[in-house]
Amino acid sequence: MEYTYETQNTCARKIKFTLNGNVVTNVRFLEGGCPGNLQALPRLVEGMTVEEIEKKIGGIMCGIKGTSCADQLAKAVRKAYEESKKSA
Repeated sequence: MEYTYETQNTCARKIKFTLNGNVVTNVRFLEGGCPGNLQALPRLVEGMTVEEIEKKIGGIMCGIKGTSCADQLAKAVRKAYEESKKSA
């Protein structure tokens, strides 16, 4: 299922991705952000599980923002996964 997550305190304002069980694919960052990072992140996490993504990139900070695009992706996939379990 495709999910859209509105980020907080990052340059990219939205993240879209597909969640199949706990496997994440088709990650896209939208409406801003650093082009190089936002091309690299989707490639790095393609096919990873929610847990793998959280472990690898959760908690990464960008300057004094208290978060980053990577951290927001980890939060987004966890939120989507929890929501998907409720509707199952």
